[in-house]
Amino acid sequence: MENFGSWSVLTTNFLFTLYLALGGVTFASVLHLSNGKWRFVVRKLAVSFAALFPIAGVLLLVLLANKTSTFPWTGTLPEHAAHLLTGWQNYTFLVVREIGGFIAVATLYGLFIKYQHLSEGGDAKHVRTFRNIALLIPFAYFIYGSMVAWDFEMTQVPGWHSASYGAYHFQSNFHMFLAFFTVFLFFMNRCGALAKDIEDYIFNYMAQFMLAMTILWTYLYFTQYLIMWYGRFPDEMARYNGMMHNGLGVLWWTFLTMKFIIPFCTLAITPNRHNPVIITMVAASIVLGTWIERYTWISGSILDERVYENGVAHLPMTSLFDIVVTIAVIGAGWWAVRYTLNRYGLSKQC
Repeated sequence: MENFGSWSVLTTNFLFTLYLALGGVTFASVLHLSNGKWRFVVRKLAVSFAALFPIAGVLLLVLLANKTSTFPWTGTLPEHAAHLLTGWQNYTFLVVREIGGFIAVATLYGLFIKYQHLSEGGDAKHVRTFRNIALLIPFAYFIYGSMVAWDFEMTQVPGWHSASYGAYHFQSNFHMFLAFFTVFLFFMNRCGALAKDIEDYIFNYMAQFMLAMTILWTYLYFTQYLIMWYGRFPDEMARYNGMMHNGLGVLWWTFLTMKFIIPFCTLAITPNRHNPVIITMVAASIVLGTWIERYTWISGSILDERVYENGVAHLPMTSLFDIVVTIAVIGAGWWAVRYTLNRYGLSKQC
């Protein structure tokens, strides 16, 4: 069995895949509710990422089936059980809520896609139903995202908690989706693979959106860190200190650079927000930074021999397991999205 550091790569890939599936529909919902006129250009392309739900579902079942490999607290000794949230950290309840929540959200998001298509016919009933479903999407995203954040990241360290961690987690992943979608649009557009060309103004809108989400992510990150650091809460700060000052420190500072310093310093300059190439480079930084962020929070929750090999922290993509599972997930995801695009006439051969 791979150590927890390597297994964290699979958990990270699950979260990445899940939030790409969630992000497309959530993005389309936000544009609809804000009456963004440019939604008609991108919304079908965005919801095509819902094709990743089956892959995320399979990864979820694998992670749940492996229990202690995914959730080390399930192997906690009785004398340490007092640190567990006994009502929440009950494994049977965890499995039920994760599978039930996944099915409920996937069903609601599927209905959104269905009625988005039906509403194009102009039927008043379909338009009204679509609007009502669109209103539910942000609430479903917030609630489900919070549950995923608590289960797969926050409570990995028994007794550690942050009141804003749920918001920090799902907002970070929405930030990632915007960036990933920008990269997707740029390269698919450049190679002529989309049925309709994407004009440059769309990239300007995406850049503005990413800049706003960069500022919000930075606030949510520092609001929990500063409270714990300034308040000198040693138990809470132990998790930060472990990731910042031990072998995972390079990952910690890397994702801060890629998710805050590079995006903010680049997109805050107005001309850069009108250059699709620069925007895409920044978006790629956010995507990679988010993957590293997720891995750091998960793997860094266990700072002992389960992650460290010969005193050295396990870094991602340094074992065959890491590489194989990541390539497999990327390959399956790419096939699923391209199949969906081709099926609904949204793309052509590159």
